[in-house]
Amino acid sequence: MKTILFKGIAIFFILLVATSMMVDIFKTPFGTVDFFQKHGVFFLIFITFFPRLTLLFSSVAFGGFFWWLGFFFCPRILVASLATVAYFHTNPILVTISWIVALGGETLEKAGLGGGRKRFVFRTYNMGNMGGPRTYQEEPRPHTTINNKDDAIEAEFTKRS
Repeated sequence: MKTILFKGIAIFFILLVATSMMVDIFKTPFGTVDFFQKHGVFFLIFITFFPRLTLLFSSVAFGGFFWWLGFFFCPRILVASLATVAYFHTNPILVTISWIVALGGETLEKAGLGGGRKRFVFRTYNMGNMGGPRTYQEEPRPHTTINNKDDAIEAEFTKRS
């Protein structure tokens, strides 16, 4: 719990420094409208769980090369960036939460895509005659011609960490 709180505070201060630099050095105009004057709670829920659909079918700022790159490859970070530009002065806590959700969601999504693969390990054991004659004739299949008829295959799979 302490690490989550620490990460949230760290992200808040990083955003604070970054936006201050953008305002002072690059003269970036930030919005002064409150988030809840333009959007409601349902928009907040949908943009959190379905960022691509909500970005596509809502009244959020639209277009540009980097916007489309963000839309296809990291929509949560696009949402957090747009929220920073539009609502950081009026809702800094909401913007910080959007960055925590963005970084955590993208990390979990990418880890789920690549880290969820299962590795298979095969071991063969010679089962022998099992103490009695076979009552049926087993024909070898093309994919089992390497093993003997008396071999058993045990498969074990583990999740890669």
